[in-house]
Amino acid sequence: MKRSANSAAAKTTERSAPGTEPAEARAKKVKPTHSTVGKKDVALPQRPKPQYEASGGAYYFGDSLELLSSDSFAALKGKVQLVVTSPPYPLNEKKSYGNLTGAKYLAWIESLAPVLSELLADDGSIVIELGNSWEKDRPVQSLLSMEALLAFTKAKGANLRLIQQFVCYNPSRLPSPAQWVTVNPLRTVDSFTHVWWLAKSDYPKADNSKVLRPYSPSMKALLKRGSYNAGLRPSEHRISTGSFLKDRGGSISHNLFELEQMQEGREPRLPNAFSLSNSASADFFHRACKEKGITPHPARMPLGLASFFIEFLTDEGDLVLDPFGGSNTTGFAAAMAGRQWIAVDASKQYVEQSKLRFEDPTLKGGKK
Repeated sequence: MKRSANSAAAKTTERSAPGTEPAEARAKKVKPTHSTVGKKDVALPQRPKPQYEASGGAYYFGDSLELLSSDSFAALKGKVQLVVTSPPYPLNEKKSYGNLTGAKYLAWIESLAPVLSELLADDGSIVIELGNSWEKDRPVQSLLSMEALLAFTKAKGANLRLIQQFVCYNPSRLPSPAQWVTVNPLRTVDSFTHVWWLAKSDYPKADNSKVLRPYSPSMKALLKRGSYNAGLRPSEHRISTGSFLKDRGGSISHNLFELEQMQEGREPRLPNAFSLSNSASADFFHRACKEKGITPHPARMPLGLASFFIEFLTDEGDLVLDPFGGSNTTGFAAAMAGRQWIAVDASKQYVEQSKLRFEDPTLKGGKK
């Protein structure tokens, strides 16, 4: 049965309605202040020499742990506003882009945390996308992803805490693990990745008004009508007569990212201007790779995912770092948003192919 606009308003999560919580709780809220001016023109290291520089950033070839903890990168301590990355997943089989397994993986990711934390500004953030893994030759999901989060967060000297968890859902993902989904139909498709937002402070720089979702048709109708059923809800929230009538330009984004809309025919309301799809073959980078006979990185971060957090957690001019740059989705998204960027990768193949991103004509229309 189709809900009425009034019913939709009653249950809407478009925003937390002002005045629906006790005054005592509201009074206890802390509103930290952050500078809205980015850290302009951070000097980028020249040792080792970057493989290339483009649009306010530089890409370096080498082992991330060694390079970022070296003397040449010491000048960046406290100047990185955001680390956004998708490191090698904790899989139980080797991939072409390199990955460790088991206890070795946990020790490695734990050693990475204090290095990244030291580079991070006091109000900076770290965003990590990590997929699931499965036990070798068993239809059992591994705990490695969760253990990796704990190892990274609790690493000695890192002083990190989990600010919020996100889920990135990809309905077009190929059935995996194939052995237990298609060959032996015992499990459902593993179709999401974890996205963890961590920081050194309880109040890292963040502004959700910069990543609003478009209003739903029912919310647009409610704003146009100027009224709805106020009062007490089954959830025991009391909605006042004016709670939802202020047009703020959009609704607050959720912590679930849909790479495609889940419901056919429903208007997609992705949280940012970039398409979140990672399977489309029509984007400039994919086309350029195909034209040049290049096999693109097999585990590219969705462009929209990187751009969402760059818009959400940084200001223009801030420095964004991706220690596992791959095809440099993060650097390209940062350049489009007018941020400085640094990328590092241990594969020259991926460093070289990432140069194609900066031939994208849409970059000319981005912020400078």
